[in-house]
Amino acid sequence: METKNRGLSRIRALRQERGLSLGTLGDRTGLSKSYLSKVERGHSTPSIAAALKISDALGVDASRLFVEDGKQTAVAIDRHQDQPKAVQLRPLGSEMLGKLMSPFVLRPGMDFAPHESNHSGQELIFVHQGEIEVHYDDDYVVLCAGDSAYLDATLTHRLRSTSDAEAQVVVVTVADRS
Repeated sequence: METKNRGLSRIRALRQERGLSLGTLGDRTGLSKSYLSKVERGHSTPSIAAALKISDALGVDASRLFVEDGKQTAVAIDRHQDQPKAVQLRPLGSEMLGKLMSPFVLRPGMDFAPHESNHSGQELIFVHQGEIEVHYDDDYVVLCAGDSAYLDATLTHRLRSTSDAEAQVVVVTVADRS
């Protein structure tokens, strides 16, 4: 049974507000039209890199793809108990004004995402619980709870869980603003 991520319907609304077709969004992001359609319908959760590409093409912060309301504030509080357990990728601080960072909580699966990631800027990966494997360029590293990796996000990279227990990772990206 497929679970739907209802928050991602915001992508369709943003795309349509800008008068973009799925094909045009695909051209701007380098993602396939069929993949973008699955994301819009909530049948697929985008990787962080894919969310960053989509948000860049739509001219919004990546966290805005996951929230329905447009409320913004100078202090953003995210409560663990307010979040659905099944969400694989959850943005943090989505209501923060003028964000320089894009923070997420990720619950990676045992398999790698279908496409590798690379995007401008830098990325911090902190393992909160479990164990993950991070592949970057032609190398990899295993990280356990409490470990972190800080990398040049233009390197091709991807990660997956390697533990029987659920892994939970905090990922913070910062785009190259130059």
